[in-house]
Order: sequence, then C-alpha cells, then structure tokens
Amino acid sequence: MSHFSNIKTKIRNLDSLKSALNDLDVDWKAGSAPIRGYQGQTKDAEVVVEQTNNYDFGFSWNGSEYELVADLQYWQQPLTVESFLKKVTQRYAYHTVVNETSKQGFQIAEEQKNEDGSIRLVVQRWNG
Repeated sequence: MSHFSNIKTKIRNLDSLKSALNDLDVDWKAGSAPIRGYQGQTKDAEVVVEQTNNYDFGFSWNGSEYELVADLQYWQQPLTVESFLKKVTQRYAYHTVVNETSKQGFQIAEEQKNEDGSIRLVVQRWNG
C-alpha cells in the first residue's frame, strides 16, 4: 500500500508553478523524476523537492492539473502542507495573471502587497 498522498490543486501551468516555487525559495528539480517515499517507494513527478530526511515531495500531472504528491507523515517543511499550498497557489496565480495579461499586450502599472497578504495588480494597455 502506498504511503503517498495526492492533494488536488488548480495548478495547470508548469512554468507558473516553477516561478512560484522560485519566489518562495524552494529548491526544486525539474523533469520527470521519482519522489522517494516510505520503504523505498517512489512515484514520478514533474517537479521534485528533496528533503533532508530523504522523503521527497513534488508535483505530478494527473491529466488535468498538477497534484502535490507527498508522504505527509514525513513532511519536513517550515510550513504546514496547507500553508505551503496556499503560498504556492498565490504565487502561481500571480505569475499566471502576469503572463496571460502580458500575452494580451498589458503591462503592470501598479502592484501593491496588502496587509492581509493579498496582492493588488493594476494592468494597462496602450492602444496606438
């Protein structure tokens, strides 16, 4: 029986996910690689984060989104899984918005980080 847990996300863009992890100073490896788990079990993922306890976690494509895959019993991060995913999701959303609006010719005119942790973006596009 597998010790791995798959936690659903709304993450669909690998580049935005990688940018989000970089923003959070998470040391990750790209490319299809095995996540190490309990009693030598492995599971392939597109993004792998190695932990010092030799139990990894990562993000694996399930056909429609990237799921967080981990043996939660051996989670060794400063944040809880929920807090970690919340931060990753926020940075992911930020990069997705910036990338998509940029494709449509918009530029960031204003960026404000609010006390509650939210981010306010104002984008603009000049019509010439």
